[in-house]
Amino acid sequence: MKRLTLAICAAAAAMLMSAQSQKLTGTPMGSPGWNYELGRGVDAAANAFDGDLQTYYASEARSYTWVGLDLGSPHVITRVGWSPRNDPYNGEKRVVLGMIQGANRADWLDAMPIYMITEKGVIGQMHYGEVEMSKGFRYVRYVGPTDARCNIGELEFYGMEDAGDDSHLFKFTNLPMVLINTVDSQEPYDKEHEITSNVIIVDENGKINIDKPAGVRERGNNSRSHPKKPWRIKFEKKQQPLDAVAQGKKWTLINSYDDKSLMRNALAFEIARRMGMEYVPWCRLVEVVLNGEYKGVYQLCDQIDVRPGRVDIDEMTTDDIAGDALTGGYLLEVDGYANQEPAGEWFETDRRLPITIKSPDDGGTPEQYAYIKKYINDLHNLVFSADFDNPASGYRSILDIDTFVKHILTNELSGNADECWSVYWYKKRLDPKIYTGPVWDFDHAFDNCARVYPVCERAKNGFLFNCAGMANAGGVMDSFVYRVIVYDKNTAADMKRQWSMAHNDRDLTVAGLQKFIDDKAELLSSAQRLNFMRWDILNKRVGDNPRDEVSFEIAIGNLKSYIAERLNQLDQQVGYDPNISGIASVEGDGPLQVDVINGSIGVEECSFEVYNIQGVKLFDGRGRTQALPAGFYVVKAGAKTRKVAIR
Repeated sequence: MKRLTLAICAAAAAMLMSAQSQKLTGTPMGSPGWNYELGRGVDAAANAFDGDLQTYYASEARSYTWVGLDLGSPHVITRVGWSPRNDPYNGEKRVVLGMIQGANRADWLDAMPIYMITEKGVIGQMHYGEVEMSKGFRYVRYVGPTDARCNIGELEFYGMEDAGDDSHLFKFTNLPMVLINTVDSQEPYDKEHEITSNVIIVDENGKINIDKPAGVRERGNNSRSHPKKPWRIKFEKKQQPLDAVAQGKKWTLINSYDDKSLMRNALAFEIARRMGMEYVPWCRLVEVVLNGEYKGVYQLCDQIDVRPGRVDIDEMTTDDIAGDALTGGYLLEVDGYANQEPAGEWFETDRRLPITIKSPDDGGTPEQYAYIKKYINDLHNLVFSADFDNPASGYRSILDIDTFVKHILTNELSGNADECWSVYWYKKRLDPKIYTGPVWDFDHAFDNCARVYPVCERAKNGFLFNCAGMANAGGVMDSFVYRVIVYDKNTAADMKRQWSMAHNDRDLTVAGLQKFIDDKAELLSSAQRLNFMRWDILNKRVGDNPRDEVSFEIAIGNLKSYIAERLNQLDQQVGYDPNISGIASVEGDGPLQVDVINGSIGVEECSFEVYNIQGVKLFDGRGRTQALPAGFYVVKAGAKTRKVAIR
């Protein structure tokens, strides 16, 4: 009843606001115009507001251009109207994904969407849309879709003078939005130059999560070759967007251009979590707008760096040049693109394994650079000189075998063609081990790369890394991995143990992963439609696509089918054992009686604690928990523990 009452009140408020709305007037403004009779630089903004459907506004530049009104004071917009330009060849299609924005700064750095046109209009007719936006704006504008010269026949804005509030902001779908507004609408153009920007993140509930100045540049390597660009955001001060674990200045927007499921990286990160890896990048599916142009679905992720919540090791300073301080921490990348980094920030081992030093910054001091170079070189030499008949082979005193195996299994299950091209390593202070992780870069995974497609067929006689080798890091790292995984017969037991524990303790199963895919697909159901309107790649092979996928639904089906086939294949190759578990049930003097009803856990007549598989406490009390997601949990009551599955 309470929810119904609130809905009625909201509807009544909307009706009242609509009744108070009127057609708004103001001073026309816009980007330099274009006219086929008069040429460039025409002041044609007034044509969009003259009431004449035969006149039009068109910009001189083809993208990031706009026309709008200065209303003189903030107004809450309740309705917008538009008509396509009177052009029988292109007029109607030039409005699709056109954005209507509001702002209170004349430089538009605080611009936010208030409506987006998603259907072709009819030339000679006005079309109207209701606006769900509580915030008031002085400036309103229409931004044309990319490469369309902002062609528009007529615009109308309705509303009332009011500053409004941030209680309910416009959203395209149920995904959070990342809004990037750059100075003078510059588009980031390389990896070196940061464009001065303001970044606004709106959460899934339509609330402002972050509104802060930042620098934005391109990021990535191969992914930068696509028309849908990947970006890095660097805030002026540390931020913690949405439900991120870490606070940091740097965040990445993964473009997933040639991934028609739009979730390959998110799925791979989830596999890494279920494998039990120590550090896994945080990731959220979002929609991105750059300077008023809709850019589609991205994955907002951690930047891999050294800090709490990411790679949580000691962050070295320039004073850490001797003794214990010199031993860590170091964040490294086995990197096929290492030779593109500045001198002093990367090195090769004697056996030509290329390593980029990610932290300390700039490759560290000469002492730090020399220390870690020798350390990795010694590891590489030990792997190639190891006596693999000796269980205590020397390289294991340096290479942490558990994280190495978890990383390999994550990439093997994902079928990652770039498995050995980019591998992160880290070294903690006062710890002799080199640890492997975090995982990264899965655009070419899950049967999405022609070089190794179909993965299950290519890997039926062995592991994928042995048939996906490339030059530079790929080829050299392949041989490194092959010696550890294949030559060292002791590693088979390590792999079987880690694989079985992931199965039994953390739901790394076909059903568990397919449910994750289904949940993400449902979350993306509306956004994927807009993404593929912006990027017309369905039923086309882009990037390294090995096959045509005519729809998002088919891409999801292929992903689920791949997971079932590859996981079952690895069960046979690695050797799944249902009896191997890292969680021991301790019953004490008698069994711990736990019941599970409708996803909740209960223990009679005693206090108890519930932990997830990562060891995070979820419940501390008596009686019964709230409903929990499907998965595995550890229940503890006094000295007794028990593993519980919620299906």
